[in-house]
Amino acid sequence: MKGVILAGGTGTRLYPLTRLINKHLLPVGSHPMVCYGIERLRQAGITEVLMVIGKQSSGLYTNFLGSGENFGVKLTYRVQESAGGIAEALELADGFIHPGEKFVVLLGDNLFLDDLTPYAEKFRLQPAGTARVLLKPVKDPRRYGVPVFHSDRPELIAYIEEKPKSPKSNYSVTGIYMYDSEVFGLIQGITRSARGELEITDVNNLYAADGKLEYDVLQLWWGDAGTFESLQEAAIHMKGVLP
Repeated sequence: MKGVILAGGTGTRLYPLTRLINKHLLPVGSHPMVCYGIERLRQAGITEVLMVIGKQSSGLYTNFLGSGENFGVKLTYRVQESAGGIAEALELADGFIHPGEKFVVLLGDNLFLDDLTPYAEKFRLQPAGTARVLLKPVKDPRRYGVPVFHSDRPELIAYIEEKPKSPKSNYSVTGIYMYDSEVFGLIQGITRSARGELEITDVNNLYAADGKLEYDVLQLWWGDAGTFESLQEAAIHMKGVLP
């Protein structure tokens, strides 16, 4: 199984810091944010990792991370030319992921304490052409993509509502997704949203509509370090995760 870390994006909520550097390279404790995702994949035995990065800080990524050898992984890089959405960034993994291969996708600003190993093992056992996402209970689900569960098949997600005014559950879909190579065909079949992006929720809802979207729930702390407040919170929780 391979890994993909999506670390492009402009990080406007962290401006003016992100005027100087990509948000995924900002420090969380004593390490750049992106290092934690690399370590979570390595811990799960996933050592072939694609980094999808933006042009702004591409040189900084390669200078710091290099081949990945010092982090126990083998890194490949691809550059997302424009901020066209998560699904557009994911599409750049086509070719790195070979036909029939399964892989784990992490958003680079998602930080968490759970070991990915048991979730990845469950996904290995799923049939081809299915997907798995990881969820987390949150205080205000209106800020996130919120899963609605099948009434007769509770192990499946029926559909995901993006930032609903009246959420049907208190769970958030985190930025941790598991697919196989069939996802690239699904991405080609979606259209851009009103904000001009290819939305990962639209991709996940295609799986859900066919009864092919399973899930697990993270047991420990999770956060997306996309604001100054969440960046500070992440530094506290992630202390000691990396030496």
